[in-house]
Amino acid sequence: MSTNVAGNGSPLLRVDDIQTFYGSIQALKGVSLEVHEGEIVTLIGANGAGKSTTLRSINGLNHPRRGEIHFRGTDITHVPPHDVVKMGIAQSPEGRKLFPRMSVVENLEMGAFQRKDKSAFKADMDRVFELFPRLAERRSQKAGTMSGGEQQMCAIGRALMARPTLLMLDEPSMGLAPIFVERIFETIVEVNKQGTSILLVEQNALMALEVANRGYVLETGHVALADEAKALARNPEVRKTYLGET
Repeated sequence: MSTNVAGNGSPLLRVDDIQTFYGSIQALKGVSLEVHEGEIVTLIGANGAGKSTTLRSINGLNHPRRGEIHFRGTDITHVPPHDVVKMGIAQSPEGRKLFPRMSVVENLEMGAFQRKDKSAFKADMDRVFELFPRLAERRSQKAGTMSGGEQQMCAIGRALMARPTLLMLDEPSMGLAPIFVERIFETIVEVNKQGTSILLVEQNALMALEVANRGYVLETGHVALADEAKALARNPEVRKTYLGET
């Protein structure tokens, strides 16, 4: 395992040896990772490896029993989910989880419901519509009537409405047509260029490693590999297991 994989200075997010359970079943067996300011970091691995559980541990939906999570130097290991959002971490969840009977605009507004600076709403909504022009065209449409790709755009837009310092994306390309997958990844890069750090969980390892600075490979609840994304993409074991090479 490579250890020289992080940027300089204190990390924005530090996950230190967390162990997370579902009842008596241990899902994470000592996961450690870092995300530095301005990075895209990806978690790749098979189904059940612990990728989504890692995000749930960070966002407060499933607190680890052991280990610590620090964000901007503050211990957030046992902070409730709504406070984690207030502190600057927002997530676009697996399966999108939009409000299907609400319009695009109403769904986006839900992402900002905790914010007090209502005067900045329009600028943030405009930013989402710039990133996803298709959403602007469908602003009054019920979210449940849109295509999977459009719903994914709306889910990412909703997370951005919280003005996060760290955006966590859980399987953003799942079930999407190739044209949407490409668009989603282009937008991930653009959001990052605009100053938001990103922690990306993604089944499409090839695309994830193309856009990420660094990556972690999870296997059965622990980090099996950690390296620069380009190095992971060249790693023969990664290529065989996750990139479909024989």
